[in-house]
Amino acid sequence: MSAVVVVGAGIVGASVAYHLASRRVQVTLLERGPGPGTGVTADSFAWVGGSGGDWPGGAEDLREDVLADYRRLEAELPGVTLRRTGSLNWGLQPDQGARLGPGQFRVGRSDIAALEPNLRNPPDQAVHIPGDAGVDATGLTAALVAAAEAHGATVRYGTAVTSLHMSGERVAGVLSATGLHPAATVVLTAGTNVPALCGPLPVDLPVAASPAALARITAPPGLVRTIVACPEFEAREVRDGDLVLTLPHVDGPPALRERAAQDALRRLRAAFRGGDQCRLVGHGTGWRPVPAHGPLIGYANHDRSVYVAVMHSGVTLAPTVGRLVADELVTARPARELLRCRPRVH
Repeated sequence: MSAVVVVGAGIVGASVAYHLASRRVQVTLLERGPGPGTGVTADSFAWVGGSGGDWPGGAEDLREDVLADYRRLEAELPGVTLRRTGSLNWGLQPDQGARLGPGQFRVGRSDIAALEPNLRNPPDQAVHIPGDAGVDATGLTAALVAAAEAHGATVRYGTAVTSLHMSGERVAGVLSATGLHPAATVVLTAGTNVPALCGPLPVDLPVAASPAALARITAPPGLVRTIVACPEFEAREVRDGDLVLTLPHVDGPPALRERAAQDALRRLRAAFRGGDQCRLVGHGTGWRPVPAHGPLIGYANHDRSVYVAVMHSGVTLAPTVGRLVADELVTARPARELLRCRPRVH
């Protein structure tokens, strides 16, 4: 029997598995896809920030640790690095008279042009957050899983979990098409699938599914220098010459989604000098879990045999959440930072 079975090898599940395995816990990580980070993680824009953005509910209590935990992972995992480019936002920026948060600065046209020298028509004003960064979310997830395996974790791909396995009133593992996976504790990190898996349990998990559409673009290296958030799109460089670009979600046949991706590419080309060399590589849509009141992290039943970790901004929070969840499971001591994230158990 595995001491812990983690369901879902997206970035959150990979982080939980890594942090447990590195503390010598026997872990089995189950993933329905063909590899790590192939679900919604692969369609994440992966903008990592410690000051800007929306931090609902208990996420606010986690924000101060985000960048420190990313620095720690950079030191622990070879090849994992943040692209610390900062961000420029003139799409959802605060009103001119609004007070900015720590680490946020208003900058004018000349500063914007210096930060984004290829931008054809810099706006009069933007909000600059120098501490913001981006990460290769799929690459980080793969690195976390590889490190978990190096610490003794077992990983199974192509293993879609269909239900919890009940032994009396206690959860004793999970069931999949490949059979029973016994466990003393089950950790559910499978995003929008978690509420259905928790159907037999006395827990409220108000989680909506929100579409996140993304295009991958080849471009001249350095065409986009920062994380750009403007009314037309959000764009950033994942690695030299590879960009990600947010898209509007389009319901309908593949031809309509292709047209939306090509339209976004045209806007990018028009915005940047050298943009005519950009080419569309692919596009896709992931369905992000969005809990109604902020992250849901904690035990989902009274005997503590099932633990859930479901959140929006999973890429931002995963290193911190993985560390805190592992600490709770190993020590049985509640983490202060997670007290406002608890699911409601009847």
